[in-house]
Amino acid sequence: MQDSAALLPRPARRVAAWCALALLVAGVGWVAVQLCVEFRTAVVPVLLALLGTALLRPFHRRLVKAHLHRTPAAALTCVAVVAVVGGAVYIVVAALIDSGDQITASLRDAARSIAEHFGAAGTSLADIASNSRSLLSRFGSTAASGVISGVSVVGEAIAMAVLALLLVFFFLRDSYKAADTLRSLAPKGSGDFLEAIARRAFHAVEGFMRGTTLIALIDSVCITVGLLVLDVPGAFGLGALVLVGAYIPYLGAFISGAVAVLVALADRGVVIALWALGVVLAVQVLEGHVLQPMIQSRTVQMHPAVVMVTITAGASVAGILGMLLAVPVTAAAFGVLHELRARYAPQGPAPSSGPTESSEPSPS
Repeated sequence: MQDSAALLPRPARRVAAWCALALLVAGVGWVAVQLCVEFRTAVVPVLLALLGTALLRPFHRRLVKAHLHRTPAAALTCVAVVAVVGGAVYIVVAALIDSGDQITASLRDAARSIAEHFGAAGTSLADIASNSRSLLSRFGSTAASGVISGVSVVGEAIAMAVLALLLVFFFLRDSYKAADTLRSLAPKGSGDFLEAIARRAFHAVEGFMRGTTLIALIDSVCITVGLLVLDVPGAFGLGALVLVGAYIPYLGAFISGAVAVLVALADRGVVIALWALGVVLAVQVLEGHVLQPMIQSRTVQMHPAVVMVTITAGASVAGILGMLLAVPVTAAAFGVLHELRARYAPQGPAPSSGPTESSEPSPS
């Protein structure tokens, strides 16, 4: 009697095994995403705190090396980040408020100019620009009405920000205990493996955060200076938009650059708009071919297609916040995969540089 397992050819059995594994991984991933969405008020602060810890850990480490106790060093780091982030938010918001009406009017003029050349498509753009305030208010009311237990969006965001800040303090203060905690939770004999994976994931996130922040600052300064030289209205507000958008790779740069070019087109004409486009493209070329290889050469490198798919998936799960968190989470996942590959990938034979004593044939 023929064994039932042998009824299918070997390639079909392998495909079936891989399909079962893929379904199992997809099911576990779907459950994990649903749990994160359900408990987002707790998960989001933890993720934001991890990102903040990855960005601020070098500063905290320097304070500790300067013979400052870990607790006041962590508190001083949190105070410094509140001052810096608060000041940056104030500058960004003030720049957007001062030039927001001007940018909106310029976009409306640009939409009207496009409507004259492209008809219905441009008319729809003009309608969107003219009704932007009502669209924003409708979006805000829709978002506010969907918050669980009647808590407002602003109150929930403030609560999550405060919780994230407190978690940053505890993560910085007790970071030296992380390895021992992981070892105590790990099954017997897997402590080294779990610690190595955690370190690789955190280093990937740390490199991504520091590199992205530095690149965002350089991009924002370069584009703001270029727009000021071209006398484009709202240059500081557009530079602030570039700074915020840089944390969403590719998509954020495209949107902020397109807004800058449209504003230049509406207020300064086609020639200045082309110059503005040249400035944006030059900054993007500088980022892609100089800044990223130099700044992020030691971090996990991801293909642009993977980044775009990740951003889309994050947006579908958690909107703008998902777009911001998707790439660093994926960077951590890539760090884990690289650690697994380094540990378990088959090592090829080392190239021989010449005959050695052990490789010489023994005389018969």
